[in-house]
Amino acid sequence: MEQAFHSDPILKVRDLEVTYITDNGDFKAVKSVSFDIGKSEIFGLAGESGCGKSTIAFAINRLHKPPALITKGSIEYDGTNLIALTEQQMGVVRWKDIAMVFQSAMNSLNPVLPIQEQFADVMRHHLGYSNEQAKERAEKLLDLVNIPRERLSEYPHQFSGGMRQRLVIAIALCLNPKLIVMDEPTTALDVVVQREILQQIYQLRKEFDFSVLFITHDLALMSQLCDRIAVMRYGEIVEVNQAREIRNNPQHPYTQKLWASFPNIHEDAPHVSISAEEIS
Repeated sequence: MEQAFHSDPILKVRDLEVTYITDNGDFKAVKSVSFDIGKSEIFGLAGESGCGKSTIAFAINRLHKPPALITKGSIEYDGTNLIALTEQQMGVVRWKDIAMVFQSAMNSLNPVLPIQEQFADVMRHHLGYSNEQAKERAEKLLDLVNIPRERLSEYPHQFSGGMRQRLVIAIALCLNPKLIVMDEPTTALDVVVQREILQQIYQLRKEFDFSVLFITHDLALMSQLCDRIAVMRYGEIVEVNQAREIRNNPQHPYTQKLWASFPNIHEDAPHVSISAEEIS
């Protein structure tokens, strides 16, 4: 589809194609996807489960494994094509330049290691920090996400779901990355905690001037946070626009249906469901 690209991008994705190679045939999970993320921009990627959102996130970080393969296109971070990098070179980019917040914070944290050790592991590997230096940096990061410093010695199961999510965000900030990929960061959290997490992300972005790729199926939630939104359907981007335009004046029939599927407590409008065959 035709779209206007960001004038000052930190990430440029062009004609990206990710294919799953199987004995029963090849399946294109991502089909010729192109988008930009500007410096300091919060860019949303919305769509229902299975549309290819997380596949794109893993492709950007080069984290997918066979049978998933990038079969076409380029992913440029600050002028460097990430697809052309060796695994060793990409290992330097991860966390330092591009950090990722995965789905389900409990699964992202090691259950048998105290939080302090999980912070230290990132900083020792990339910065050569001593344990004392890593602890000092971790304490400052906990301050940023409103978690008491004295809880550094505790284990993931001792934190609530919302606190674990804030911990994962704090770990992602360890090396001051310029881009953070957040894959469904508020899944399974109640609406009050969701709002707290969104406010935290927004404030941290303002303070540290990083860009965000925010991925979720919840278009309404995304519209509260993002500057621009891309809507995905069956592995393709069907619409990209400013968040307010996506909300108030959606152009593609699927985007319109997606908005209509959310119940509105202020209007006596029918609730709409979307069938798999309805819109191609």
